[in-house]
Amino acid sequence: MERSNRKIRFRLLMFFFAMLGMAVLGVLFGAVKIGPGEILALFSGKEPGAQGRILLYVRLPRVAGAFVAGAGLALSGAVIQMILDNPLAGPNIIGVNAGAGFAVVLASALFPRAYAWYPFAAFAGAFLTVLFVYFFGKKTGASRITLVLSGVAVNSILNGASDAVFTISEESLVASNAFKIGGLGGISIPVLKAAAVAVFAAAVLTVLFCNELEVFAQGEETAKSLGLSVPFYRFLFLALAAVLAGASVSFAGLIGFVGLIIPHIARLLVGGECRYFLPASAMLGAFFLMFCDFVGRTFFAPYEIPVGIILSFVGAPFFFWLLIRRKWNA
Repeated sequence: MERSNRKIRFRLLMFFFAMLGMAVLGVLFGAVKIGPGEILALFSGKEPGAQGRILLYVRLPRVAGAFVAGAGLALSGAVIQMILDNPLAGPNIIGVNAGAGFAVVLASALFPRAYAWYPFAAFAGAFLTVLFVYFFGKKTGASRITLVLSGVAVNSILNGASDAVFTISEESLVASNAFKIGGLGGISIPVLKAAAVAVFAAAVLTVLFCNELEVFAQGEETAKSLGLSVPFYRFLFLALAAVLAGASVSFAGLIGFVGLIIPHIARLLVGGECRYFLPASAMLGAFFLMFCDFVGRTFFAPYEIPVGIILSFVGAPFFFWLLIRRKWNA
């Protein structure tokens, strides 16, 4: 047992270094290559040159955004899958991302410069959506696949509502395509700051309550028999999942499949024990989104493929694979 735990901890350490290495590659390489000397020059106190300004105002916010969104979406997916006891329940599949996206679109139309409030709007939209899907399944006794299909229906309704706001509001129309596809271009520090704080706080709380989450994942009856306050922890974990997904969507757009793919990979590599599974999901999610963004902006230079498109090509076949490999109750 101890040998197995050492192996898992070693893998977590490898995930950490891979994540940091991907961040460094993302900062140094792109349409304009930036050498280590340019990075060191930033600490000299001198006025940055053209490459230095690209590094400060374009490359660093973009890599940081991929880091935050990847970790947030992957961790949200891990929590949602455990709470709903459904391996198909990613934030984008059951409409959580769409709920957050609609709230952000509405907030941007009503308050175009209130960037700091967008994560709060995204949380509200994501939380209400996940509550609806959860209690719909609870009240109707829906099977796993029915729960996913109800989420797909909610997803469609909310995306339609977002399109309606895009059509009516000129303020929102400017960035409508980029937001719907999901991308990390044009991220600024003011937009990222509030979302990053929300994702970090929610991630810390999720890890701190990992033992309770593991008990809750065994089923509500088991949790009750072990003395867990089911209503409180259900609310807490759904709220944390909503914060993680909503804050990520608030600046990265409707990025899909990270919350579906990464928890499966993490579970395969480190098992389902929460103290290993949750950190692995967060680190692999950050690495994966940084990698996809790196591919989209370097492999096709001078053109750029938004990260949402890259993820669609990866995520859709993975989703089909899940449907084929697993047996679901109709």
